[in-house]
Amino acid sequence: MEIENKERSRYNDLELQEFKEIILKKLASAKAELKDLSESGNNSNGTDDTGSVYKTMEDGSSTLLKESNSQLAGRQLKFISNLEMALLRIENKTYGICKVTGKLIQKERLMAVPHTTQSMEAKLKQYK
Repeated sequence: MEIENKERSRYNDLELQEFKEIILKKLASAKAELKDLSESGNNSNGTDDTGSVYKTMEDGSSTLLKESNSQLAGRQLKFISNLEMALLRIENKTYGICKVTGKLIQKERLMAVPHTTQSMEAKLKQYK
């Protein structure tokens, strides 16, 4: 009988499938949010009938909103890319292995941040 407290080197296929389902849901949600951000940036405010002072203020506000949406879209694209990379790690069965320590990342951490590549131990060392 195998000793239970022996450190495992990777998650089993059933666990990897569970993580894959979580990631696929987050990926679908992230892509929908990115689509919404993209569409909101294309909408016109229809300010043709407003006074020139208000139009100038609205143009400034519109520019700020577009810049903000652009930053959010950039972050969303990075998040989507990280989720897709996590799916690749699941496929090659390296998902959940810390790139710094080589140890398994805690399941709770992967549930909360499924695209992470570092354990809490490695992440905390970054800030010391």
